[in-house]
Amino acid sequence: MPEEEQTKVIEVNLEEEMKHSYIDYAMSVIVGRALPDVRDGLKPVHRRILYAMNELGLMPDKPYRKSARIVGDVLGKYHPHGEAAVYDSMVRMAQDFSMRYPLVDGHGNFGSIDNDPPAAMRYTEARLSRLAMEMLTDIDKETVDFIPNFDETLKEPVVLPSRFPNLLVNGSAGIAVGMATNIPPHNLKETIDAAIKVIDDPDISIDELMKTLKGPDFPTGGIIMGRDGIKQAYHTGRGRIKVRGKTSIEPLPGGRSRIIVTEIPYQVTKADLVVQIANLVKDKKIDGIADIRDESDKEGMRIAIDLKRDVNPNVVLNLLYKHTRLEDTFGIIMLALVDNQPKVLNIKQMFYYYIDHQKDVIVRRSRYDLEKAEARAHILEGLRIALDHIDAIVALIRSSKTDQIAKEALMSQFNLSDKQAQAILDMRLRRLTGLERDKIEEEYAQLMSTIEYLRRVLSDEGMVYKIIKDELKTIRNKYGDDRRTQISSKADEMEIEDLIQDEEVAITLTHFGYIKRLPLDTYKSQRRGGKGITGMQTRDEDFVEHIFVTSTHSYMLFFTNKGKVYMMRAYDVPEAGRQAKGTAIINLLNLSGGEKISAVIPIRHIDDEKYLIMTTREGYIKKTSIEEYDNIHKNGLMAIGLGEGDELIGVELTNGENEVIISTKEGMAIRFPEDDVRSMGRTARGVKAIKLNQGDKVIDMELVDESADLLMVSENGYGKRTPLKEYRSQSRGGKGIITMKITEKTGPLAAIKVVHEDDEIMMVTSDGIIIRLEVKGIPVQGRNTQGVTLMKVENGQRIVSLAKFESED
Repeated sequence: MPEEEQTKVIEVNLEEEMKHSYIDYAMSVIVGRALPDVRDGLKPVHRRILYAMNELGLMPDKPYRKSARIVGDVLGKYHPHGEAAVYDSMVRMAQDFSMRYPLVDGHGNFGSIDNDPPAAMRYTEARLSRLAMEMLTDIDKETVDFIPNFDETLKEPVVLPSRFPNLLVNGSAGIAVGMATNIPPHNLKETIDAAIKVIDDPDISIDELMKTLKGPDFPTGGIIMGRDGIKQAYHTGRGRIKVRGKTSIEPLPGGRSRIIVTEIPYQVTKADLVVQIANLVKDKKIDGIADIRDESDKEGMRIAIDLKRDVNPNVVLNLLYKHTRLEDTFGIIMLALVDNQPKVLNIKQMFYYYIDHQKDVIVRRSRYDLEKAEARAHILEGLRIALDHIDAIVALIRSSKTDQIAKEALMSQFNLSDKQAQAILDMRLRRLTGLERDKIEEEYAQLMSTIEYLRRVLSDEGMVYKIIKDELKTIRNKYGDDRRTQISSKADEMEIEDLIQDEEVAITLTHFGYIKRLPLDTYKSQRRGGKGITGMQTRDEDFVEHIFVTSTHSYMLFFTNKGKVYMMRAYDVPEAGRQAKGTAIINLLNLSGGEKISAVIPIRHIDDEKYLIMTTREGYIKKTSIEEYDNIHKNGLMAIGLGEGDELIGVELTNGENEVIISTKEGMAIRFPEDDVRSMGRTARGVKAIKLNQGDKVIDMELVDESADLLMVSENGYGKRTPLKEYRSQSRGGKGIITMKITEKTGPLAAIKVVHEDDEIMMVTSDGIIIRLEVKGIPVQGRNTQGVTLMKVENGQRIVSLAKFESED
């Protein structure tokens, strides 16, 4: 072989070559594949798919086109990579469980949340979604830069105009070389409102911004546990948030219950979650689950987990959160390309770069529109000159031998430009009519107004920002929807109060501890002496023992006969039908053996209250500062020390300046100021309130209202009202005075209540019959009377509970 034809060998250092080659590869992956641009929130493949679909004319109002055709166009024109990568990217943009606001409108099988694969691209069809059109608006007006495609035969956009903050709205995830991005999706309304706030106040703090942009909003819903991770991510660009699925507990017959999962964390596969739970049951890591079924349908997701008898559903739920992806961690890394450089950004920086991009888009669009308007106005000015001198121009054109001679003559005689002269030569004869002349004048006037407006926009930055805000508001109003993901205030406390309607409810609790919540209007008011309606289907020998009226947003303090106190929100009590039995209270509170609820105190605002005052069956009374009960944990708190055989029977909230009235089952009552009872510690027993006769027991305690009456009801349904003025104030510890004449016909006294004329009451019998009465229909009688029949009580039954509430009239 001749020497000149020998291959030239260049010696290089292998280490240096590997270093440079790998850095080139890494930057190619970072910039050209894995990371989104901060301006439009898109990676190159997604940008190319949307642009190619736009070039194909696949608008939301046009027919769908085969996905294979779209993928082919993207591959052949802009993205010379594998067809699977392009199709997978397009599929994801069409999945409503992957994208908070899908940018592709898919037709056919595009996969499911169960990880079912999409159909092959030859079977599916697609077009742009309506929101995707907002990403491409004005792209033909030189609003963004274009660069040559891979073979330099076409041009493609460097970035899309993106008329809404897509990077935050739809989020992004990608793994580059040595770095990764994981930006969660957000609610469109909140994101646009936050962007407007940043425009109005560039110095706004991130904490202030978070009042508008509360946190991520995932397409699959769920509950974000705690705000600390969100706050950290928004301040630093990195953070971790826990996301739980949305669950509820349904009571079942026979003391069983069912956990229902209706939402799962983002990017969790439902089928895998069901298998994961089943494996935990199989491996005996979770006991108490009898069956698990996927009952999801077109109405939505529903995973049903049936529990065994007497299993606490909250315990099982906590185990599911711990051992399965029903609770998942989302690691936020807000990394994006800024001027082709990867940067970790805080939330304000993301808005700044997006707003700068929009400012650039508006300025470039205005400049483009101005050039077009000025060019058209220039032509119209020529046509107006022609119309003013039409006879001379017609004669000049007729006398010219060629077009070029006519054009030059027009330019020289009428001081026209080349374009104006050409436009006159191209003008049709019909433009000479009066109507056409008016149209030219009207168009010219509109153009001059437009030119003036566009020049003001280009010279006034404030107008540019106003346009950005107005266009963002239009998109928000057109496409915005409600938040799907709830956000809790603490990592272990769900914040659902804002999503629960604040309404009056009746809560009932049975002797065997079944509790339920019902809207108050379930029970219609009846006249005195009625039979009532069935309020609950109880099991054999069970009966309703407590009924009270409160708000769904109230806290409830549950005091037990053993002297302990537990706390729960009213909306945490499952709502049930009028004849449903309810949920076992042991599923909601960690009650110990033999504990029964003896008093429930609903608390909405306790700022004006100072004390809890308690009475026991053996006649002891105690007053304790409410601050002592400030930190009630899940296992309850000791509320009062009890003597042997004694039980707690009544608890009231008080400001320390009231009087109390205590009654016994034999019809005795004592009234005394609470000043007689000094404040004691939480575990104290208290002091003697009333001296009881042999066999007598305390049944109830109320706070005195001098302008009110004392309503009393006996076990056999007799009752009356007696003005509280008839009860003189005594010293604590006396025997009291007669409050009701107790006979065999009336039966022992069951309950007392301090009432006003416009109040209503509910009475409940031991077999679950409830009657609702207006207080004004109950007669006022003296202390030493037996009253009248308020409710007909069947043989063997008795009145067990009495509740009052203000009339809604």
